Amino acid sequence: MPRQAGPFDACLLPLARHALKFPDIEGQVVWWEEGHWAAQDDDEALLDAEELAFYAEGLLTEGFGCGWQLLAEADHPKTPVLALLFFWQGAKPAIPAPEAGWVLFASGLHSA
Repeated sequence: MPRQAGPFDACLLPLARHALKFPDIEGQVVWWEEGHWAAQDDDEALLDAEELAFYAEGLLTEGFGCGWQLLAEADHPKTPVLALLFFWQGAKPAIPAPEAGWVLFASGLHSA
C-alpha cells in the first residue's frame, strides 16, 4: 500500500530529493530573531545533505514555519552546494534573496 502524504511533504520531499541527488550539500539553519535573520555560524551546526529534511520536519512538527533555499555558486549554477533552512514562529517574515555570487537552484515553503 502506498504511503499516505504527510502534511509537510509538499515542502520537504523536493528538499529530500535534491539532497539525494547532490549529497555534498551543506545546510545552514537561519532563525528569525527580534526582527532579523540570524544564521547559526558554528561549523559544527552545519547539516549534512541527508539531515536537511529530517531536521526541518522536526521543527515543522513543533509549529515552526520553514522556508528553504538551495544555492549554487554563480559560476556553477546547476550544482547546489548550500542549503539555507529558515525557521520562524508566528507571521512569516520575508525570506531574503541570495547574496551576491549565489543563484537560487530550488526553494520550498511551509508556513506555520
